[in-house]
Amino acid sequence: MELYQLEYFLEAARQRSFTRAAQSLHLAQAALSEQMRKLEAELGTPLFNRGRRETTLTAAGEILQRHAVLLQHQAAAARREIRDLVELRAGRLLIGCIPSVSACVLPPAIASMRRDHPRIELALLEGTSEQVAGWVESGRTELGIVQLPAPAGSFAETPLFTEAFTLLVPVSHPLSAKKSARLADLAGEGFIFYKGRARDAAHTACLAAGFEPRIVCESEELDTIRSLVGAALGIALLPELATRDPRPDCTRVKLSGPPVTRGVGLLQRQGQTLSPAARAFRELVTPVGNASPEATRSVSG
Repeated sequence: MELYQLEYFLEAARQRSFTRAAQSLHLAQAALSEQMRKLEAELGTPLFNRGRRETTLTAAGEILQRHAVLLQHQAAAARREIRDLVELRAGRLLIGCIPSVSACVLPPAIASMRRDHPRIELALLEGTSEQVAGWVESGRTELGIVQLPAPAGSFAETPLFTEAFTLLVPVSHPLSAKKSARLADLAGEGFIFYKGRARDAAHTACLAAGFEPRIVCESEELDTIRSLVGAALGIALLPELATRDPRPDCTRVKLSGPPVTRGVGLLQRQGQTLSPAARAFRELVTPVGNASPEATRSVSG
């Protein structure tokens, strides 16, 4: 049973005549009659009482008419919804992101998306890079923004930007009066570590500088880390985005010597066809030259 057959059937039922229905549908009457015979053969019962002056529906035809009208409405609704989705007039987009990027990088992109496509519903999930990658892999989110390299999985990975790590120190600390500091000179300091992959990068940098950091606290909340630094519990080695707009009791100090950096990238499932909303958002956050699928790097783990 095909939708076009149901359309023919409904027109024949409305016109009460195969001749008039064929004219309305711009079909040869023989073609219409053939399609109705096929439909009756599939259902195993006549659908029309074929009279000399008028064609009426059988009891089976009346049942099919009720369902065919509903199916026709549902098909039209499906076409409208899909058209709205394709033309970005409707839809929902869920994005996963690490907190420092969601707070400092995504707001302009979200504002642009809402301005250009106000009927697209946007939602954001924050988590570690591993959590975000898991959401993308499971299909919970279409896109994810993580610290690179991507966690284990099968993803199409688009590099977004590289950022340096910097120190966040209390204003009462002697370092706050300096423009920069060498990481190798901070072996005696107490460190507050930001949980997640940023922690791993900071820890690795301390080891490369020649010392095992003395960790006085770890937290996955940036506000908690800023508060603890402001309370002079210790200093923090953080991605630069995480130190923007520091509290009045905190100061940013640049690192001198070998740079400590991290890459941030956009993930989607390998081979996934993104929704129109996800494609539009990816174009907003992807640097010029990396927006095309050819610019993504496939990674598997």
